Amino acid sequence: MTTMTSDEFLRQLDECKAVVEARLNELLPVSNEKYATLIDAMRYSLLDGGKRIRAIICLKFCEAVCGSFEKAIPAACAIEMLHAYTLIHDDLPCMDDDDMRRGKASNHIKYGEYTAVLAGDAMQALVFQTILSSDLPPKTVVLMAQILAEGAGPNGVCAGQYLDLSGEGNMHTVDELMEIYTKKTSTLITIAACLGIEAGRGSQKQFDAAGQYAGLLGLAFQIRDDTLDHTSTEQELGKPIGSDAANKKNTLASILGLDECEKKCDTLTDGAIEAIEGDFENTEFLEFLARYLVNRKN
Repeated sequence: MTTMTSDEFLRQLDECKAVVEARLNELLPVSNEKYATLIDAMRYSLLDGGKRIRAIICLKFCEAVCGSFEKAIPAACAIEMLHAYTLIHDDLPCMDDDDMRRGKASNHIKYGEYTAVLAGDAMQALVFQTILSSDLPPKTVVLMAQILAEGAGPNGVCAGQYLDLSGEGNMHTVDELMEIYTKKTSTLITIAACLGIEAGRGSQKQFDAAGQYAGLLGLAFQIRDDTLDHTSTEQELGKPIGSDAANKKNTLASILGLDECEKKCDTLTDGAIEAIEGDFENTEFLEFLARYLVNRKN
């Protein structure tokens, strides 16, 4: 059980977030080119003050392996870029058709649909430019690029989005929803954790433990999102509530009920914490993070 205080956790959380924000701003600077609006659209979604949870998980797993997160900063930025690309595309009218994201207009509302599509496309390319430009050993860089490509591809987040969208109007089973959640949400968090292990040159055992932690945490994270769509406010979430019902999507919250979902979140979180016990010198932050996420209000 972690003995970390809330103040220390939040201090480290803010430290990691600040490091990532600063590097992202450097990696995607303001442009004066004729296509500057495209860059502005990319910056709009990438530098919008998100939680940076995936980046932080990447940094902290690297730190758990080698005592410092410096080597994982490019990877942490790459995973944030990948996440930003998925959110830009998720909000498009042909997909989830959401007009708000994190309390402001979605990318396609602000910049127009074709610019949003291209911003997402360009962001995904920037993911690989960023990771391939890192100064880690070539073998490590190739492995990290492969992890990113597999997670972003047809068996990862794209598969999850397809299964989600193609099932609109149909009643998914619990098993079908868990598959969607695994591919659409857990995959990105798992990529983040595994990139951190690779950056820190961790062992296969640590790689596997990190992947298990992240997979379970990702499921808990998504189920918590389902419950917040029923219990939170638009101001707290920064996006419309009730969007699942409006899009005729059933979720675990609508199938199992809120109380059962809360229990499932707790069980998954317990499993995530147990997965990393004994394989790292210090996992206090990662343990606290798991509890923090399952109890969040937005």
